[in-house]
Amino acid sequence: MDVYLNEYSSDDAIRKYTSRTAGYGISYLLENDYAEVYLTAIDQFLKVPANTALKLLEFGCGGGMNIITLLSLLERKGRSVVRAYGTDFSEALINAANVESKTLLTPEQQKKMHFAVARNEELISDLAGGLHMSRGELENSFHVILGVNTFRYCHRLGKTRQCAQDITDLLAPGGICINIDMNRKFPAFRSKWSSRHIPAAERYLPSLEEYAAPFEEVGLEILRKENFCWIPHSASRTMTNIYRLLAPALNVLVQPWAMRSLVISRKRA
Repeated sequence: MDVYLNEYSSDDAIRKYTSRTAGYGISYLLENDYAEVYLTAIDQFLKVPANTALKLLEFGCGGGMNIITLLSLLERKGRSVVRAYGTDFSEALINAANVESKTLLTPEQQKKMHFAVARNEELISDLAGGLHMSRGELENSFHVILGVNTFRYCHRLGKTRQCAQDITDLLAPGGICINIDMNRKFPAFRSKWSSRHIPAAERYLPSLEEYAAPFEEVGLEILRKENFCWIPHSASRTMTNIYRLLAPALNVLVQPWAMRSLVISRKRA
């Protein structure tokens, strides 16, 4: 855990997980591929009254790019958000997320956006402590919970069930969890080669079935489970356009080898 904390508290991590320095690829994905996933899931799978003001949470939020974008995106689409929260175990990244929020959101949106230091495997207790709220105030209250490139660390720590159970407890009835993470079948992740000196357990990438299993085990209904997306977060504008043009053919020919695994689940109403 100390190794991960040092890695994700570095200046390099802050550059990698904040919008101005993360790369063109992630900026494109947040407004296109990821936005389509989020909005489609909320439109099709969220089972709450249409006029409900949504409460959002991103666990393992890094510098806050996804949750900040989702809050802004929903309000641009006319969907009301009452509160949005982001958590990460790195205090340095939470500090960066607060700066991002002040830079990218309107003053009214900033009042809705809150960040707290919290570990994925102790999500409710750490979030409650960070927000000075009780567990009971948090449980059954979130309509959308989001995790991007973070749940694999629970697999490496052997804590998948704890995190999935906390997500289940946090979700309101009919609420959804959207989990996006690295696909082990994708052959060209640089980390596969640059991290070969790291023990296998500490660089393990789950299969699509392994990503989905903990959510199913704790009683969530699996609604969508697939591999998708061919654009690296760090891609330049030129490479993003190339991958975007190739994507339809790649989806037909080799979709199981796409870059990311997507699992969308729902708490039964």
